[in-house]
This record gives sequence, C-alpha cells and structure tokens, in this order.
Amino acid sequence: MRITGTGHASMFIETAAGSILCDPWVNPAYFASWFPFPDNSQLDWKTLGQADYLYVSHLHRDHFDEENLSEHISKDTTVLLPEYPTAELESELRALGFHKFIKTVSEEIVELPGGVKVMIQALTSPTDGPIGDSSLWVEDADGTRLFNQNDARPTDMSVFLQHGKIHAHLLQFSGAIWFPMVYELPDNAKRAFGKQKRERGFDRSLRYIDDVKGDWVFPIAGPPCFLDDSLYEFNDVFGDEGNIFPDQMSYVEWLEEQGRKQNIILLPGSVAEVSADGSASVVHPVDDIREWFKNKKQHLDEYKERMQPRLEAEKASWSHPEIDVLETLRERIEPLMQSAEHIATGIGGPVRFDLTAADSDQVVESIVFDFLERRIYHDDGAKVRYRFRTERRLIEHLLHIREVDWVNSLFLSCRFTAARIGQYNEYVYAFFKCLSEERLQYAEGWYAEQRPDDEDITVQGWQFQRRCPHLKADLSVFGKVEEGVLTCQMHGWKWNLKSGKCMTSVGHDIRSARAEDA
Repeated sequence: MRITGTGHASMFIETAAGSILCDPWVNPAYFASWFPFPDNSQLDWKTLGQADYLYVSHLHRDHFDEENLSEHISKDTTVLLPEYPTAELESELRALGFHKFIKTVSEEIVELPGGVKVMIQALTSPTDGPIGDSSLWVEDADGTRLFNQNDARPTDMSVFLQHGKIHAHLLQFSGAIWFPMVYELPDNAKRAFGKQKRERGFDRSLRYIDDVKGDWVFPIAGPPCFLDDSLYEFNDVFGDEGNIFPDQMSYVEWLEEQGRKQNIILLPGSVAEVSADGSASVVHPVDDIREWFKNKKQHLDEYKERMQPRLEAEKASWSHPEIDVLETLRERIEPLMQSAEHIATGIGGPVRFDLTAADSDQVVESIVFDFLERRIYHDDGAKVRYRFRTERRLIEHLLHIREVDWVNSLFLSCRFTAARIGQYNEYVYAFFKCLSEERLQYAEGWYAEQRPDDEDITVQGWQFQRRCPHLKADLSVFGKVEEGVLTCQMHGWKWNLKSGKCMTSVGHDIRSARAEDA
C-alpha cells in the first residue's frame, strides 16, 4: 500500500482497488486563521483530484475544504460516506456536484472492486466535531491494513482490531482547540494549562498507539499554522512548553523517548510504502527532514509572506454593516433557544458577547443570550456565566452566510477572548454548533437519551460507574485514579470520587463510593 502525504489529515492512498483521497484541505480555514503546515498549496491537486474514491471524515473546515473540493476534485469520484445522524455532509457534497456515493454503515465492512475492503466508524455525539467525526480502516488485497484515525477519538478500538493486525496507524497528536490561549488568564496560568493540554494530548495518542499496536505510526491532523500577525504567537517556534500546537518532529522525538521508534512523518509530497510483512519505506521531498524542521520559523515566515494577499482579501470580505446584529440574532436564534430544553438548562444562565470595532478592543455593542429567559437582548449590566469578546464584523459575517456552526468558524479561529465563572460548560459550545433546527433537535434527543450506566467497576479501592458521563468512554480503559480523583484520559475530565462531583464541567457528576461502602 502506498501513502502519499498531502498535508494535515489529507493523504492519497493507492490500493489494488484504486486510490482514495482523504480530507483534502488546502485553503485557509476559520476566518483565515488556520493554514495547513507545511504548505501544501503547490501540490498537483488536479491530478490528486482524479482519485477513484473520496473520503471526507467530517465537516470541520480543516477536513472539508469547499474551495478545493469544488475546483480540483473530480465530481465523478465515488464518495465513501460516513453514517451520520444528519444529512449535512452528503448535502454539502452534492451541492458541490458530487453524485456517486457509497453510503457506509458504521463499523460494517464494504468490499470494493479489486478485493479491497473499507470500513468507517462514525462517532455521533453532539461533541464529536460538528455533529460527527469518523475514522477509516482499509485492507488492501494483499492483507496490508491502514487505520486512518485522523482526529477522531473512538472509545472502542476493538472494531478496528478484530480483522487483523494494523500496519499503518495515522492519528492526531497536536491541539485543535482554542483553550487556553483565548482565555483571559495570567500568562503563567495559560502556560500551565497549555502544558497540561499538550502532555495530555501526547499521552492520549500513546494510549491509542498502545491499543492499536500498529507496525508504523504516522502523526497527522496537525498542527495548523497561524500566518496572521495577530495570531502568529500560537505557532510552536518560541520554545514555549505550554504551546498546544507541537509539530510532527516534536511529537516523533517524544515518541522515540518513549521507546517508540517506528514512526513516519508525511510532508506534502512524501511517499511511504507499507507492506503486510511489517516493512515500510519513505521518500521525502527534502534531503534531511530533521534539518527541515529545524528551520521551521524560516519556512513559516516565507509561507506568511506568500499568503498575505490571501489574508487581506479574506479580511476584506467580513464586514456587513447593513446587518442589524441584535435583530437578526433575535429572529434566527431565539426560536432555537425556546426549543433547547436540555442544552439551555445545562447552560443555566446568560452568555454575553462583547463586539468590538475592527482590529480594535473598543466595544461597540454587547449582546446577551439569556438561557434562563430564552431571549436575546442588549447587555443590562447583570452578571453572566460566560463572556466572549470578538470583532463585530465576524458576527456580521456569520449572519451574512447564515452559519449554523459558530464552533466550526468563530471559536476555532481563536479570533476572540473568553472568560467564565465556574467550570467549563460543554453545553455552551454544543448550542453554538447547533444553530439549525435539524442540529438542535438531534442534540436535544441525544442528551435526552443519556442515562447513568448500570455497570460499576472497582479501581484502587473506589467503586464507580464504568462509563464516563461525558462521552461514554470505558473508564476501565481510560480511567486513572490518584488520591481520590478520577481522570478520564480520553479528554482529561476529572471527578472527586468521595462526592462524585465533576471537577471539570457542570452537570456531569458520577456515581461513586469507596469499595467497602458500596
């Protein structure tokens, strides 16, 4: 099996049944904040776009690149479609002209002509990407198996392992979030939280690697790079141990320190050959890949200069002063708030957006989303649970394009700051990624169906429910107990086992007791 790196989570897989192009992201995403690193814009996308099959794992814009899909990918390719609870991914692809689909059933094998088998596992909780994330398993005709986990976080790996040994395991290792950078915290606190998040990301990836036991590990799906002057500090080139966007070489060096030596980095244009006997080889488009990464800042600065015209053009498109932000929000969002029984209760208070002038900290309008009264109004000075500060023109643009997912646009852009009272509240972000009736009703139904798990496990003298209240991860696998605190290593959530209280977020308490008292 041949794997050509095409940047970030994208790759071109060649098998006996033809080629599969995965997640072909090229163009800046999230208000032109994220760019693929390294630069992959010079690849021959017209040729890559003639792939026999297309796999888009989910709708995050660093995986679903509408411009590249529209301009360069053949509309006659066959789409391997994950089984999601809403039809958004299929609808968006059809709108671009794609018309051939293999509609997979989650965790069921599909055999393609030529003897190649594929399987897609779809994750479907409201917190998985924008209503969904997925992973792709491929078995070539000669028995070589590839597992493209990209940035999905499966809780059950057995479905991928029961069909035989994995020879190539491709997975995320770098951050893909806005925490802690955007929070209004002292620099030392941000650094400490960032260091924890970086370490937790590495540890989680190693747990997946240990579970899969693949012959070769390929770090993919990150990091993005930031070429706008206002965001450039987020690039991991300043020796900050709290930076959550480590690059591929930093991660491989860490893996080597853990004794994991069989790792392959894919630059755009790298070509790897993986065989069922466990052997692999790779040819890179540069002479010395380690030396290339040593010059990372130079590459970033040159990339930044090349992309400045694109950045300026993107920024020029954001302002829509003709839009009355408050009235438009009332018209479109208040009806959704009325329907959001579980989510609004979970938020449990008002959320404020302070809107500033372009490229300024001057607040020109403050708008409150009141999830108790289920209405939107101008700030009246009352205390709020969550507060966001961003440019007014970004909200104008979201309303102009009728964006239904502010997480997959504004929040991932990192073009905002945030403050909160109390713990992280996942319901806030669940609501702002569900700004359509279809999404909201699905999320409401999902939350309504959640029930405490009846099965308990005992770990280090504590008895508690087996399934994590967050995303149902198996705590017998992902749970770690230290000094009466349970940590789910899937996402780093914590519980005080004496009280059962969640220390990470509101409304996710756990059933727990000392084993002798249970």
